[in-house]
Amino acid sequence: MRRLSTALSGIAVLVLATACSGGGGGEDEEGGLRRITAGAIPIVDVAPLHLGVDQGFFADRGIDLEIQPGSGGAAAVPGVVSGNFEFAFGNTVSLLVARDQGLPLKVFANGVSSNGEQGADFSAVFVRDDSPVETAADLEGTTVAANNLLNIGDTTVRESVREAGGDPSDIEFVEMAFPDMVPALENGRIDAAWLVEPFTTAALDAGNREIASNFVDTHPELSVAAYFTSEEMLAREPELIDDVEAALQESFAYAEANPDEVRRVLGEYTEIDGAALTDIRLPRWPEAVNEESVGVLADLMLEDGLIGTEADLAALYR
Repeated sequence: MRRLSTALSGIAVLVLATACSGGGGGEDEEGGLRRITAGAIPIVDVAPLHLGVDQGFFADRGIDLEIQPGSGGAAAVPGVVSGNFEFAFGNTVSLLVARDQGLPLKVFANGVSSNGEQGADFSAVFVRDDSPVETAADLEGTTVAANNLLNIGDTTVRESVREAGGDPSDIEFVEMAFPDMVPALENGRIDAAWLVEPFTTAALDAGNREIASNFVDTHPELSVAAYFTSEEMLAREPELIDDVEAALQESFAYAEANPDEVRRVLGEYTEIDGAALTDIRLPRWPEAVNEESVGVLADLMLEDGLIGTEADLAALYR
């Protein structure tokens, strides 16, 4: 928790130093479009954002959107609060932690949600096929990998353990990049791994066994991530954020109705190969955040010590 607090304190200093800076947008002299930048890690979850550019949903609203890839919230949060990004994509737990630390962020659109299918969600916990671990309850006393600690992965895995009747207090979570987890399972460096697509499919293809759908265990309609901006941007450019939200809503509807288009665009901005594109499990992109599910996450975060006080959920949303 000390490492997380230190990192967020550093971001808070950045906010104070740059909060008055202007946004990164400009005008395209040729097309007359407003050029803006979004921060979005190149994963399955943000397919609608790329489809929105591809299908002209942003251009139809006068926006020339540049999508800046990054490693996740660690880059997206300071990018938004400093004005380098007009908006960004981040997981719900990261945003709740940021708000708990006093960072002026606001969610204005849903990002991605669990598909609600036990044993077929895009997020799952895996063990080797010969592991003695049969259910999430058996993870007590084991080593489990997550891509970031004190975040949505370990928070929801703990809930899977509780739901299965186990005690997550003596699980050792280790931080590991998603691409390294399947090899680490195979050589016995870890006992279990929390994975999301396309790594979920890779784990299955390698012969590993799925023991829990941790997002579904937490809430069947879990809002996993959202698009967010800064309070300053909302105050200064409310109509721009309205236009971004409208383009995103059209993009979500298009992605939900056209899964083949989702798989096509994934091949353009990720390194997922053709065979995996056919097999990967897709999430859901509903038009609205499921606020009840975010409340469940907030309660778990308080229980597990990720936040120090009860989350002000009303302050999270625009």
